[in-house]
Amino acid sequence: MAYFDPIINFVNDIFWGYILIYGLLGVGLYFTVRLRFIQIRHFAEYFRVVRGSRSGDKAGISPLQALTVSLASRVGTGNLAGVAVALTLGGPGAIFWMWMVAIVGMATAYAESTLAQLYKIRNEEGQYRGGPAFYISRGLGLPWLGALFSISLILAFGLIFNAVQANSIADAVEAAFGFDKLSIGIGLAILSAIVIFGGIRSIANVAEVVVPFMAIAYLGVALYVLIVHITEVPAVLLLIVKSAFGLDQAAGGVAGGIAAAMLNGVKRGLFSNEAGMGSAPNIAAVATPDPHHPSSQGLVQGLGVFIDTLLICTATALMILLSGVYTPGQEVTGTELTQNALSAHIGGWGHYFVAVAIFFFAFTSIIGNYSYAENALTFLGAGNRIGLSIMKIGLLGMVVWGAVQKVTTVFNTADASMGLMATINLIAILALSGTVVKLTQDYFRQKASGLEPRFDNDDYPELQGKIDGTIWTHTGEAETV
Repeated sequence: MAYFDPIINFVNDIFWGYILIYGLLGVGLYFTVRLRFIQIRHFAEYFRVVRGSRSGDKAGISPLQALTVSLASRVGTGNLAGVAVALTLGGPGAIFWMWMVAIVGMATAYAESTLAQLYKIRNEEGQYRGGPAFYISRGLGLPWLGALFSISLILAFGLIFNAVQANSIADAVEAAFGFDKLSIGIGLAILSAIVIFGGIRSIANVAEVVVPFMAIAYLGVALYVLIVHITEVPAVLLLIVKSAFGLDQAAGGVAGGIAAAMLNGVKRGLFSNEAGMGSAPNIAAVATPDPHHPSSQGLVQGLGVFIDTLLICTATALMILLSGVYTPGQEVTGTELTQNALSAHIGGWGHYFVAVAIFFFAFTSIIGNYSYAENALTFLGAGNRIGLSIMKIGLLGMVVWGAVQKVTTVFNTADASMGLMATINLIAILALSGTVVKLTQDYFRQKASGLEPRFDNDDYPELQGKIDGTIWTHTGEAETV
């Protein structure tokens, strides 16, 4: 891998030094303003749409399942190891920029998942599939760019990101229990195979149970730590804000100052919540929204960004900063730093708790990531049994590979793949922003009139021939399968 490091680093310099660090925030701000601060004005609606019941439409999964699968992918190593890396390389100020990415990212996530719902299709088995590749092809008329996005997604989520998750699991379990990394990788691959060979519906059923449990357990420990250190919390929050703008250099203590804080906060923030990357829209498209309107599922996925970064990532950051074991620029980072912090708070079993948390967070990310890759294969016309089998075997191989690779190489490769995906997706959703605005206005106009929002094909003549009319009928009701 040493031969590839210079190439990977060069690609990352282009994406993260010039394109995405500004593009992600810029696009998020654009949608925030153009959608009139939807994530603030309609914050309660982000929660209401998750309560949708299971529809009689058997082609899709429920809104809650779509949220938990997207959280399964989002809530992974970025929430534990990634936050620790951001703190080490960017100082406490990096957390502030993670917050900014999340706040504006709620609007970006809404936009991309709304489009994914609108342009979704049925596959050969009658199941919903969709995502950025589909709205790039159908909405923009650029199937070649949709294919490039699909290939990037398969490389990133089907392969590389799963190596990242396996790497963190191996590090945590080895440190806590002393198991050999190769054995950990093989065992993890076996567990992953049991779930992913059951398909997206199997993944949704597992995620619906595991994700809420793991998130509540982790936030419960964080709440305990905050209560114990309640008098110190205001000072830590102030430190984060001051460090973000270089107003507390002693606390910053890292090379690069404000630039390092912003760069690492944006990178790790996106890696964690995936807003704008074009990943979560793939599972958003599989859902049957309730209310039956594309904007409904867009709101669901916007909530996922809030839970991932503003709740779980913040919990990790505060536990590290309140632990007394953190020093900016220190050598100890990633999973080990998070484990040391938890041990300082809850004793020796903190190492075991983090190992178990990372296992569940990263394991569910692996199975969630596969669901995204399956959508990409469908777009490429390879979503048959042979294509899916090859994808699954490749994923399992990357899990074993990632378990034994050094973390820097794995993280850098993931950053490069994510950068290409995000760049393509951001261009696409900007080009289709007019459609997002019209859908949003339609949704909230109906709500303001006391109606349950429904999508009506007849109100969108410009979309004729671009969307599947058998899904979005004039009554707004999906056909049953």
